[in-house]
Amino acid sequence: MRAIDVIVKKRDGGALSREEIGFMVDGVTRSAIPDYQISAWLMTVLFRGMTAEETAWLTDAMVDSGARVDLSDLPGIKVDKHSTGGVGDKASLVLAPLAAACGVPVPMMSGRGLGHTGGTLDKLEAIPGFRVNLSIDEMKAALRRTGVAMIGQTAQISPADKKLYALRDVTGTVESIPLISASIMSKKIAEGIDALVLDVKTGRGAFMKTPEASRRLAASLVSIGQASGVRTQAIITAMDAPLGRTVGNAMEVAECIEVLRGGGPSDLVEVSTELTIRMLLLGGVASDRADASRQVAHAIASGAGLERFRRIIEQQGGDARVVDDLTRLPAAPHRHVIRSEREGFVQAVDAELVGLASVALGAGRDRVDDAVDPAVGIVVLSKPGTPVRVGDGVLELHYRSADRRDAALARLGSAVVIDDVAPPPTRLVLDEV
Repeated sequence: MRAIDVIVKKRDGGALSREEIGFMVDGVTRSAIPDYQISAWLMTVLFRGMTAEETAWLTDAMVDSGARVDLSDLPGIKVDKHSTGGVGDKASLVLAPLAAACGVPVPMMSGRGLGHTGGTLDKLEAIPGFRVNLSIDEMKAALRRTGVAMIGQTAQISPADKKLYALRDVTGTVESIPLISASIMSKKIAEGIDALVLDVKTGRGAFMKTPEASRRLAASLVSIGQASGVRTQAIITAMDAPLGRTVGNAMEVAECIEVLRGGGPSDLVEVSTELTIRMLLLGGVASDRADASRQVAHAIASGAGLERFRRIIEQQGGDARVVDDLTRLPAAPHRHVIRSEREGFVQAVDAELVGLASVALGAGRDRVDDAVDPAVGIVVLSKPGTPVRVGDGVLELHYRSADRRDAALARLGSAVVIDDVAPPPTRLVLDEV
């Protein structure tokens, strides 16, 4: 079999066989096919697409490129959650301890932020000492002791994905739904979970900008999961404005702790609760939605979720004192408040522009090898629908250097829109698959 023949077949609109897809994935894993041919193949997939069957075969081949974690010796139905990425999307840090406190084991393999979207691993590493690079044995030990393991992708899990993603990132093929689906699901299937809840974002701050595109992606992900024996469901949530009030790693950790204490912004509480309810139902620890909702509310009100987060931090080497003392988290030395120049109502806070501005401050990365400053970020002082007067604060920048501040301000020029009338109420959870 030759790579060029597979490329030409897909270029001409043909459906690839399982063997042809396996050949290409094996070639990228072993570096037996040159990058330029893999890149050409990825571009043909972007333009020609893949059938559901082809996408499932691609996912299987990527799973088989590495190890499959066996969690069958651990009790309970193991449930993970995955988000397709957004700005201020910190729900994983809330729902993992809540679900575990209710009896659901949560093996969570997460990623780092890239571009305007944040990453769960970067947020966790804002906690001094927190280790995300656990071995498989350490992951299992964490699950046994705390019910949660929050880790990064190991070298053994879907190594083909790491190589393919690096090529997609530099060849303009990231947006392909079959390639996105296989990338996400190969890692989730390989980590040994029984069930998965997906949060597919849609809107200005998401990779999928329209509900229609988000639904296509959600359907593809759910189809792959179900075909692989992983009970999978997805919700589609709005990502036009940042989720919660903070964008920046240490600040987002603090906001999650506030939610676990029983406070926090209502939108973050709503999304985190909805996802946790679904995890409890898939995990078999709740009889129906009402029961799951009661359990989640009790885990917050009793402090069980907060205590579980403390144990997770301790288990993974972090300073658990942050749970009681938020000043132990990194903090930037300077503040700059952007104020309203007119009276009215906040119509919109552009999530993508806020995300890009946070990257300019140093809270995110434009390239995979960029360093991240856990202390810097942006606070949304006035969410959409908030009435404001002249001089009221709308955004607050936490920064280290004037150069970084000015770069962020340049990106925030039209991020906040103020009008005479209040915007219509919007839903956070838009659909489900």
